[in-house]
Amino acid sequence: MRALLSVSDKSGIVAFAKGLESLGWEIISTGGTYKKLSENGIKVIEIDEVTKFPECFEGRVKTLNPYVHGGILHKRGDAGHVAQAKELGVEGIDLVCVNLYPFKETIGRTDDFDEIIENIDIGGPTMVRSAAKNFQDVLIVTDTGDYDMVLEALESKADSVAFRRDLMIKAFEHTADYDSMIANYMNGRFNDGFGAYQFIVGKKVFDTRYGENPHQKGALYEFNGFFTENFKQLKGEASFNNLTDVNGALKIAASFGDEPAVCIVKHGNPCGFAIKETLLESYTEALKCDPVSAFGGVVAVNGVVTRALAEKMNEIFLEVIIAADFEEDAIAVFEKKKRIKLFAQGNAKLLLAKDPIDFKHIDGGFVFQDSDCICDNEVHKAQQKSSLAASEQEMKDLEIAWKVAGLTKSNCVVYVRDSAMVAVGMGMTSRVDAAQCALKKAREMNLDVSGAAMASEAFFPFRDSIDAAAEAGVKAIIEPGGSIRDDEVIEAANEHAISLYFTTVRHFLH
Repeated sequence: MRALLSVSDKSGIVAFAKGLESLGWEIISTGGTYKKLSENGIKVIEIDEVTKFPECFEGRVKTLNPYVHGGILHKRGDAGHVAQAKELGVEGIDLVCVNLYPFKETIGRTDDFDEIIENIDIGGPTMVRSAAKNFQDVLIVTDTGDYDMVLEALESKADSVAFRRDLMIKAFEHTADYDSMIANYMNGRFNDGFGAYQFIVGKKVFDTRYGENPHQKGALYEFNGFFTENFKQLKGEASFNNLTDVNGALKIAASFGDEPAVCIVKHGNPCGFAIKETLLESYTEALKCDPVSAFGGVVAVNGVVTRALAEKMNEIFLEVIIAADFEEDAIAVFEKKKRIKLFAQGNAKLLLAKDPIDFKHIDGGFVFQDSDCICDNEVHKAQQKSSLAASEQEMKDLEIAWKVAGLTKSNCVVYVRDSAMVAVGMGMTSRVDAAQCALKKAREMNLDVSGAAMASEAFFPFRDSIDAAAEAGVKAIIEPGGSIRDDEVIEAANEHAISLYFTTVRHFLH
């Protein structure tokens, strides 16, 4: 039995080769892998002894050879293949262990196109695909984490067709991911990221209990290992809906850097938000906005959950809490709550992946775009359009209202007072309805909106929303501007002694 080992990531390769050698396998290798194995006392055959041709063109050609691919691809159970292999002097290669040139690492550290091109693997993917195609006769190993599993299977003669098939699927996933990364990079560099094809590749993290509904299957996939590194399930099993709600809450709470922000979300939209001196105070204030909707909701905590905060949150039914982390005695508070799910990132503050791309499925395909960014300086660079300027606290409230509005389903209007959201209207067909719905809810909750700051993620087309805001006692407003009636909106703000700011940036969320 012969194994061909040719790896870029050489971690664990020496132990793997020694394991194969102890089982009687003959080892063939290339370049740096050959040197590594030889230096560690492994009897290894250099690839040009098999190919009968030297590596050439600075290593660009070394395994692209019929003695290699014939050895991998000929079918052992086909008499014609076996006879032809013997006639041509092709010896079988029964295991291929390959991982590919570090293209991802290269584009992460340099913009030198010549170096990037040289880190596009050709022979590696070809060998992987050859071995995967002939998986019934050849084991294909592409993951350094599988070395021990493969050795154990060989030693116990458990390398069944099903075992080999699983390795085959993993191999084709590996090359598909690699080629997709190259195509996306080239389109990003030369076509502004919008090429003839768009490849969206994620790695499975875990299955969810089900999809949006019990009759649907669901799973979480990640980009660049984000969830593997920053998502711990401390209690309960995440559902599809939990994860989409967590995403909404997390994006808002994490948008405020190191500040002790707490966001409460129900069905993807915020129903409570606050930034106070402590996380406990922030949660208490956030809950006041809409405690009815908060029941069964999702809470994102931009910091570490203490026992005191846990006890406060435990007073009502919450379905999910996502936090930067939890103190041990805080987790214990929720032990008797069977339905609650606790997730942590294992950090001091919540982190965002900051994916550069965004997409949404539509029937028959998907729409794709650059990710929206609600930048920290949008409020501070906003244009003052009114005669009256906002106070320092009002500017803080405008910043909170603006960020929350940008991450809430359109049409939406958000009211914030003393760094806590006091009313929100979202997902309405009319911006006036969104504003009025928010105020109606605030009255039902006995919340005073007077003195609040108000944000709209898109411009107000008429002055009627400003008049309604003034009647409610709003003192500061922020919006993108851009309406043909902006002058009427500005005039209304001045009439009501409201400070008005235009960001010139719209943040629709559909």
